Amino acid sequence: MVKEIERAGLPVVHDCTVTPISLTVGANRIVPTIAIPHPLGDPAQTPEEEKKIRRAIVEKSLQALQTEVDGQTVFKD
Repeated sequence: MVKEIERAGLPVVHDCTVTPISLTVGANRIVPTIAIPHPLGDPAQTPEEEKKIRRAIVEKSLQALQTEVDGQTVFKD
């Protein structure tokens, strides 16, 4: 589905916990997340820390949306 949306001219970011799967499905902009049961957070952290984690992932995803890519790109720290 990611490839079809991109083909229609809309940039897509695939936030995922298992980046090899994203690479296999052909996602162009890939942002690694935390863990399968909690992709955008870590319940072991304080609410303030978890908010920082979530914000960082969302900001990285927004940056990836604005970045021109030529093929698959994993946006790491």
